[in-house]
Amino acid sequence: MQSSIVNASGAAALLSLLTALPAEAALFTFNTGAVTNSIATATRPESAGKFEIESADDFALTSQTSITSATFTGLLTGGATTANIGEVRVVIYRVFPFDSNVGRTSGPPTFSTPQVPTRVNSPSDVEFADRDTSPPPGNLTFTTTPLGTFSSALNSVQPGGIHPTPGQTTGGNGPIPGQEVEFDVNFTTPFDLPADHYFFVPQVEITTASGEFLWLSGTRPIVPPGTPFPQGFTDLQSWTRDTFLDPDWLRVGTDIVGAGTFNEAFTLTGQTIVPEPASVALLGTGLVGLGALYRRRKKA
Repeated sequence: MQSSIVNASGAAALLSLLTALPAEAALFTFNTGAVTNSIATATRPESAGKFEIESADDFALTSQTSITSATFTGLLTGGATTANIGEVRVVIYRVFPFDSNVGRTSGPPTFSTPQVPTRVNSPSDVEFADRDTSPPPGNLTFTTTPLGTFSSALNSVQPGGIHPTPGQTTGGNGPIPGQEVEFDVNFTTPFDLPADHYFFVPQVEITTASGEFLWLSGTRPIVPPGTPFPQGFTDLQSWTRDTFLDPDWLRVGTDIVGAGTFNEAFTLTGQTIVPEPASVALLGTGLVGLGALYRRRKKA
């Protein structure tokens, strides 16, 4: 009996040691590369007279990461200016089937629904986390910088341009002019995310009736100065949905435009949590010790 108590106490001590291993932070950055005007997609929170629209593009993390800031670039349309920006929101989704009702789909291999051809590699049904300027003071702050690289996009998905199956392929809503603006966002409460594959969704409210924010495309495939996806992850194309399609999503390129695939223009910055080399060695020693304790108890 005494031996069992000693072994249990030793195991508890080792477990406490392992959970308190020191770690060091390393800079994390992700960047889809240069902004392009191949397409611009509406993405906004629900507001007075306007239904919610979400556009999403993916990123991957190979270890626990704290995301502290982001940038994204788009067009302000309909004569809107930065003075007409209201609520700004950022939402993180995991990749389907996480956080999703798989039972409402057709199952493998397509996971289709009555509204969309497939949910494979889409964002999940519901969000994983979000940050918002509303209600004030919120947990997100932002600044804007007007740019002059593009004064229009070659194609677009505008409000009212998202349709369920079988009418999902419209070719897009065509070219649209606007003022190019970069949003620099600070998360006053960082996103603390475990290693996984995620989608990033920015939403911008424009307070004028005719104005909209449309997110501009990024480089695809990602090339320097963009950040390649880590080994074991695939760069997925961008997806979109509105209130009427929710909880499903459509692929911007494959489903709506009907040709090609798109990335969106954004960057992420933060810190990854990396175990120190000495901690890794200590972890191995601790695991050996736990194994020895287990074998002693088996013999008792």
